[in-house]
Amino acid sequence: MITIKSDYELSLMRMAGKIVYDTHQYLKPYIKPGITTGELDKLAHDYIISRDATPSCLGYEGYPASICISVNEEVVHGIPGKRKLKNGDIVTLDICACYKGYHGDSAWSYRVGTVSKEKEYLLTHTEKALYEGLSKVKDGIHLGDVSNAIEEYAKKHKLGVVKELVGHGIGSHLHEDPEVPNYGKAGTGIILKKGMTIAVEPMLNLGTAKIYLLDDDWTIVTGDNKPSAHFEHTIIVTDDGYEILTGDDKCE
Repeated sequence: MITIKSDYELSLMRMAGKIVYDTHQYLKPYIKPGITTGELDKLAHDYIISRDATPSCLGYEGYPASICISVNEEVVHGIPGKRKLKNGDIVTLDICACYKGYHGDSAWSYRVGTVSKEKEYLLTHTEKALYEGLSKVKDGIHLGDVSNAIEEYAKKHKLGVVKELVGHGIGSHLHEDPEVPNYGKAGTGIILKKGMTIAVEPMLNLGTAKIYLLDDDWTIVTGDNKPSAHFEHTIIVTDDGYEILTGDDKCE
């Protein structure tokens, strides 16, 4: 069921989103060669707790960490551990926080040191694809308009659009209706209404759009082991556009 959030609910979601955004900002200086993904996870966990919130990911359907950290060919749901980041990596931090029963969710892909031109291209255009989709959002438009804008931008820049993984509604549950695909036909899908809250999150690959699941039953990687990028904001639909809850400006 798709819900329209009350002003009170939106006030809690703004706080949850601010905590998520601030967690990204807190972690950014630590994203350097030599740090382990497990160390980043611990930093995120402690920071979220310090803000009187809880990590939404921890224990979600059995997920064993506080945030998802995906490196290079890992698309989503990478489990933090002993892996050390290296110069030239790209790393995605997918951070979710729950504040007084309401969630915020934002993923961002970061450069570790200096990355290749190919990875730079992927990061630049995946981030732009997010804002291309968001530019369509306002009360009364079809959700397919958002999905189509992302897909067409990705196709124009010859990036693989992951279709098995989608954005989602968000509120008192981390994942709510509707699903928000990164592909689709303009003029189709549900009508967006003022007060809806959704997470829009293009996941684009430098090569094939195909993906597969690793043996840990969580980490999803690209089918050709080429890099993937992931950019996500939680937003409120407004009369004439949208309000970003997970940072008024870009995370980097």
